[in-house]
Amino acid sequence: MSLPSPTPAPGRRGSRGPSDAPPRVLTIAGSDSGGGAGIQADLKAMLALGVHGMSVITAVTAQNSLGVQGYWELPAEAVRAQFRSVVDDIGVQAVKTGMLASIELVETVSELLSGVAAPVVVDPVGVSKHGDALLAAEAVATVREKLLPVATVVTPNLHEVTQLTGRTVEDESQMLDAARALVDLGPRWALVKGGHLEGEAADLLYGGPDEVHWYRAPRYDNRHTHGTGCTLASSIAAGLAKGESLPEAVGSAKEYITGAIAGGFALGAGIGPVDHAWRWR
Repeated sequence: MSLPSPTPAPGRRGSRGPSDAPPRVLTIAGSDSGGGAGIQADLKAMLALGVHGMSVITAVTAQNSLGVQGYWELPAEAVRAQFRSVVDDIGVQAVKTGMLASIELVETVSELLSGVAAPVVVDPVGVSKHGDALLAAEAVATVREKLLPVATVVTPNLHEVTQLTGRTVEDESQMLDAARALVDLGPRWALVKGGHLEGEAADLLYGGPDEVHWYRAPRYDNRHTHGTGCTLASSIAAGLAKGESLPEAVGSAKEYITGAIAGGFALGAGIGPVDHAWRWR
């Protein structure tokens, strides 16, 4: 008995042969046991956007909708071995970093990325959605001095902007100066996320005086936004792996995360995740 051919998922061309791999994206981040952020969010976003996601786990968290109850870093040699295993055999077309936890892991990852030609999206994770620290305070300087110079783009929220530059952003008029200060630290581009401001959800991508791009979207009255930053950064990496320019990749990612936030759903007693599968529901 013959079986029917599978129907391509929405948006899939269905023209790729069995031996043609999709673009490959590597996430280097912590594991979220609740499944809303971290490695889990990264891989869900990558799948939704048509790329093959791979992972280097830097830390394991005990985490749910109420917060982070604890985390345990992996040894630097374990992080290095995961990275070499993937990159040396499979290869990567974009890399995204998230939770790196400690000075040693920031230094290890920075060194590894310095030898990779693929674009690097750095999400400088400092605290969780619930306010729990995910980066040792003494490691912030190492992120600034060693990780940002190897980044294609850094994607901080406003709290992380203050951590990295010392600047406080209280309205949109201050976002451009903050983005300039970030680029001065070494990344090719900076995406300053204005999600914590009032009004529209506005983000600013800056790559120099002639590369200023604003991205705006409606703000949804939905508190279930766990994983927003991880998902946006992974979505940008997915776009870059597919050959989009950075402004195009940010635009595509902004559209995807806006839909995911609108579809965010309740889990447990606290803050639920964004909906990575919103396009299929």
